[in-house]
Amino acid sequence: MPPLDSLVPSLLELCHQAGELICAHYHAPGADQFQAKGDDSPLTRADLDSHACLQAGLAALAPQLPVLSEESSDGELEQRREWRRYWLVDPLDGTKEFLARTGEFTINIALIDDHRPVLGLLYLPLEELAYVGIPGQGARRYHYRDDRWEHRPLRVRKLNQGRPLMVLASRRHRGPRLRACLEWLEEHWAQVARADSGSALKFCQLVEGQGDFYPRFTPCCEWDTAAGQALLEAAGGRLLGLDGNPLRYNLSDSLLSPNFYAIADPDHSLWRQLLDREPF
Repeated sequence: MPPLDSLVPSLLELCHQAGELICAHYHAPGADQFQAKGDDSPLTRADLDSHACLQAGLAALAPQLPVLSEESSDGELEQRREWRRYWLVDPLDGTKEFLARTGEFTINIALIDDHRPVLGLLYLPLEELAYVGIPGQGARRYHYRDDRWEHRPLRVRKLNQGRPLMVLASRRHRGPRLRACLEWLEEHWAQVARADSGSALKFCQLVEGQGDFYPRFTPCCEWDTAAGQALLEAAGGRLLGLDGNPLRYNLSDSLLSPNFYAIADPDHSLWRQLLDREPF
């Protein structure tokens, strides 16, 4: 296996190709057409075309590594428990946002090694922006402009009493546990603000310094979190289960992720107080 950072240029080009396929569907007539999967989640032609592009590209890049995608076959899903190192992919994270024309969708690619995400890439097709993180090596934002990738480093911001604590939340998921969490934060911080968005964009906002905290109390899957976890950890943050431990992958029969806290400044004492209390 080559050094992880040497994979980034090829991954960027692959995401750009898949992103062009997604955008072609997004801007075409009939972009709101879909079929329902077994869990009632929508599946579009954009999902399938992106999946095919990414699967072929990742196989060419690293033939020894299997690919686990949201759109993988049942047979591939059954085999994955035997895998120690593999790609974990969501070809179109935010299909409901794609259908609703909000533009808030991403491509998620993570490399999992021994149950940990060791590389993560989140790509925003409409903006031609990529967020790449390798824990222990750093995080960068890449912008495709004039046929080249411009990049700059990323680092999470420190929690500061002089400004509101910015909570990032899902546009489509609310509920009593999130309300209870927000109430607790308001009791322990002078000002609390909230911003909603779809898909994995909240991880991008955390590493851009646009947010401090992203709590999740509704179901999502491992391909929704792995790339964001690698990105967040690479930029200095943490993605923790409600038990305070980092999320791990491919350890159970289910591909559902546990509820979690995504934290930009994990060293602040506020988060220790949060983790020491009973989960919401």
